[in-house]
Amino acid sequence: MVSGSGLALRGEASQAIALMGVELDRYDRVVGLRSKVVSGSARLAPGEAVIGRELAQDLGVRVGDRLTVQTGSVSGSVSDSVRVTALVDLGVKDLNRRTVIVPLRAAQSLLALPGGATQLDLTLKDVWVAQALARELQSQFPYKIESWQESNAQLVSALNAQSVSTSIIRGVVLAVVVLGIASVLVVSVVQKGREIGILRAMGATRGQVLRVFLVQGAVVGALGSVLGLLLAVALIWVFTHFVRGSDGLPLFSIALPLPMALQIALIASVCGVLAAVAPAQAIRM
Repeated sequence: MVSGSGLALRGEASQAIALMGVELDRYDRVVGLRSKVVSGSARLAPGEAVIGRELAQDLGVRVGDRLTVQTGSVSGSVSDSVRVTALVDLGVKDLNRRTVIVPLRAAQSLLALPGGATQLDLTLKDVWVAQALARELQSQFPYKIESWQESNAQLVSALNAQSVSTSIIRGVVLAVVVLGIASVLVVSVVQKGREIGILRAMGATRGQVLRVFLVQGAVVGALGSVLGLLLAVALIWVFTHFVRGSDGLPLFSIALPLPMALQIALIASVCGVLAAVAPAQAIRM
């Protein structure tokens, strides 16, 4: 792409903009621009432009209207009149207020970079290999090459901190649940001492009685996992259907993959069995 600063003019109104020149089909494969269109149809024929939704509001522009894009250089200012084909929502109001996307050749002319480019963007199937790829490319080319982790270092730090805190909370909750099940089963062993004695008098072995409480712990864990998954599905449905942004779209994109649900159910069931080990051992005393 070719990017630079400029002004968007419409009558008496003007707004500072970030001008971007791209080849639409290739750019769409990287950032999914067409999926962000909120009005119109994204096209970038000569003399056409795609702009942010907030910028359109500031300038009083709708799809089909024309505006003037002006850039300045040492040799003077250059301007071009473009027709708006689509309004996009990039997810950040500041970006929506500044973004103007025009054909690559038009931006090259406006920014005095004939045949040139200021930036190359790559998209990867696995976003987590970006750092390694950036280092590899840095050793091959004399350019400034950044991964998305480097460009968004503060965001990555915040996500890492959030991941650590979430893991700690999960561990604490898991420990509390296991201790809760264990305490309930301990009380059950104490309260059913007479019944256990009757079973032992009837010929039941310690191992058989022990397995009864292990099964009880497994059932508690399994039922808890099923109820927890049902509650999770219900909360996901509530968030995706009732918590929406200003554009009417879901504010959170949340999904519960089947492999993750099965893993959670298995962990809960195993924890139920482990929680029953201590109460079951009390039978041996």
